[in-house]
Amino acid sequence: MWSEPILASSLYIEGLSAGYGAVRVLEDVSIMVESGQTVALLGTNGNGKSTLMKCVMGLLRPSAGTVVAEIDGKRHDLTKLTTEEIVDLGIALVPEGRRLFPKLTVEENLHLGAYRKLARVELERNLARSFEIFPVLHERRRQLAGSMSGGEQQMLALARALMSAPRILLIDEPSVGLAPLLVSRVVDKIKELQRDYHVTVLMAEQNFAQAIRIADRGYVIVHGKIAFAGKSAQELDNNELIRKFYLGL
Repeated sequence: MWSEPILASSLYIEGLSAGYGAVRVLEDVSIMVESGQTVALLGTNGNGKSTLMKCVMGLLRPSAGTVVAEIDGKRHDLTKLTTEEIVDLGIALVPEGRRLFPKLTVEENLHLGAYRKLARVELERNLARSFEIFPVLHERRRQLAGSMSGGEQQMLALARALMSAPRILLIDEPSVGLAPLLVSRVVDKIKELQRDYHVTVLMAEQNFAQAIRIADRGYVIVHGKIAFAGKSAQELDNNELIRKFYLGL
């Protein structure tokens, strides 16, 4: 385990509305991710989870609302920054579908994750850290990313984000396309990464049982609006909306 000072990094989304052309996807969404927490954004496909992630990363400009990252006491309005500037602050996205470079090796994909200046300086250290958290990637560092299993590719996508030395990590649908056992392993790795690397995590996920297992708290998004905000994992687990419509209980 790596020993280093725990630094404060929080994310505050307030009154966020966004869409594509005339299609409104998000409506007055407010979410708070405090430093060092894992917060789950829960919802089935088509409810706006990925759109929210794009707004945070500057890939989509909201029509209303604010997205603020507070890093070591300094507040940054992300709606006024480019994606490159947001990444430079230490905010990284693990996109849905992983988006790896399939014809490059595992190690080459990881090197590409060290994009921002701070990450380039600490490349070897972060590479060693990635291999420590994900030993299978060290074993397969010369293997082409496209030839790996889905679970291994998801771990590579997480490690590539880790290579950017993130302070805030956004993870979009890590369970998509994975067998149940692999989902459990990937989710365990997310928790390990958050705990050992002291990173703040916002995870968008439709696998409620797995997300609740590692989340400190979370939100349920339905048709682009926050339908429920749980102050703890237990509150989420006991919520009737989740139990009835998503867990089939």
